[in-house]
Amino acid sequence: MKELKKRLELLLRSDLQVNEKLQKICALLDQEVPHYNWTGFYFRNGDKEELILGPYVGAETDHTVIPFGRGICGQVAVSGETFVVPDVNAQDNYLSCSVATKSEIVVPIFKDGRNIGQIDIDSHEIDPFTDEDTELLEWLCAEVAKIM
Repeated sequence: MKELKKRLELLLRSDLQVNEKLQKICALLDQEVPHYNWTGFYFRNGDKEELILGPYVGAETDHTVIPFGRGICGQVAVSGETFVVPDVNAQDNYLSCSVATKSEIVVPIFKDGRNIGQIDIDSHEIDPFTDEDTELLEWLCAEVAKIM
């Protein structure tokens, strides 16, 4: 993961526009981490209590707008805490994007103390996310906040 982190740092420091950086981050994570099968960003929609889909890589999703509190992403928008779901079938408040999705990790992005969005990653494996994934994604979200 050290090499991946270096590559992410280079992308974050590049001269690309923010959305291009975020799209390339999604693509890099998708390519380099075998158990990441859908990677995307959701951002707060202004002052509304809802998230809107930003750049992502993976299958198309119907979940382009998610109300706060609904699904894992909506829960993280309210709690402001990383949420790892080892088995989505065991979650009552899970919004299914794909029948192939078995697990999910959602990490919030804070800017100036405000939860402005999150990275959402789905996996086709049950319980693949490790502490290393959590650490990398929490670092990444802190870095993404700096370019927003």
